[in-house]
This record gives sequence, C-alpha cells and structure tokens, in this order.
Amino acid sequence: MSDTLLSVQGVETYYGNIRALAGVNVEVKKGEIVSLIGANGAGKSTLMMTVCGSPQARTGSIIFDGEDITRLPTHLIARRRIAQSPEGRRIFPRMTVYENLQMGASLDNLKYFNEDVEKIFTLFPRLKERQSQRGGTLSGGEQQMLSIGRALMARPKLLLLDEPSLGLAPLIIKQIFDAIKVLNEEQGLTVFLVEQNAFAALKLSHRAYVMVNGQVTMSGSGKELLANPEVRAAYLEGGRH
Repeated sequence: MSDTLLSVQGVETYYGNIRALAGVNVEVKKGEIVSLIGANGAGKSTLMMTVCGSPQARTGSIIFDGEDITRLPTHLIARRRIAQSPEGRRIFPRMTVYENLQMGASLDNLKYFNEDVEKIFTLFPRLKERQSQRGGTLSGGEQQMLSIGRALMARPKLLLLDEPSLGLAPLIIKQIFDAIKVLNEEQGLTVFLVEQNAFAALKLSHRAYVMVNGQVTMSGSGKELLANPEVRAAYLEGGRH
C-alpha cells in the first residue's frame, strides 16, 4: 500500500480565463510536514483551495488516500477527513471559543468530542482560558490557535494550514509552529503548510516546494532548501538565517 496521502498531478486551475496554476505536481506522504513557500500571489493559496475543491482543477488530478477527489464538491472532500485552517483565520466572531470548536467537530466522531476539546486545550492553553469568550474579541494569535483547533476537531488525516503566521508577533509564531511540530511528532498528523515565512516553514518541514507564478520551480528537504543559495536570496535574505 502506498504511503502517499496526497498526490497533485499536473493540476491547472483557472479564475475565468486567467491561469493561476500551471501543471503543478506536489506529493505529501503520510506523517510528513510538507510546506509550500513562495512570494505573495504565487498561487500557493490557490493550490490549497483547489485541493479542497473550490475552485476545481480544470486539468490534472488530485488523489487523496488512494481516491481521486478532483471532481468532488468541497463538502464531500471535507468528509474524507481533509481539514483546512484557511488564510485570514475565518473563525465565527460572534460565537464563543467553545462554540467555534463545536462547529469544527465531525458528526461522525461526536463520541470523541470532549476528549478532542481537551486535546486542543492542552495544545493551546490560552483557548481553555478564553473558552466562553466570543471569537471576535480574541487577539490575532488566539484566533489563529482557534482556527487550527477548529480544524483539528474534524479528526483530520490531513491538515491544510494556509499562512498560519500571517500578521502575528514572533513569539506567537513560535507557539503556533511548536504546536504544529507536536501534532506531527506526537500524534502522527500529516500537515501541508502554505507559508510566506520561509525560514519558519523550512525549519519545521520534512520536505518543501517553491512556487513561482503558479508553477513549482524547486523541491527538496527543508534543510536542503534552507541552504539553497537561490532560496536564501529570494526568501531568506534580510530575514533570519
């Protein structure tokens, strides 16, 4: 049996007549953290949304856990246990932290609900303190924790994280990335991460891809890409080394 969980093969995605992805090939194996780095507007978020079925790929295929999901609608893709923490967090601002977590829970796994909530409160103690507070009153970092927590409530086989560090302070970014590492190492969760913070993403990832103008231009282990002169010049110079 293949250890590949997600395979994106020759995918092209369009917005109207504008091609946003041009023949993208990406693979995520079970138990890996794989990141996709690139400049703003490179097509990273489009790839993640295409995996989730909105927009759908015009050509190519997306295979998840051995099943072709290319033409499935978004709600059926989610039922395959792919969960997304989208860019911009998109929590329910009028609902409490606890209610947001309830919204993320899979109807198939309600018997695990209390256990799953406790796991998320252990991972993000700040959410436990804020559980009766409305989502819209949380800080940016707390909202990001809540967005990830809500995605985890679906007990995903694959967690898609879109720009989890965007707009956050360095200390909060470290907390978020430490939590991703714990989820991967202790719970074996497979993570596909889209991230502009190339240093943090590559340091965390087993493997990574570089995207430029809707195409994957480079791939390798996180360490290889961190050391690559082209990657350093484009994404790491002026940042941390």
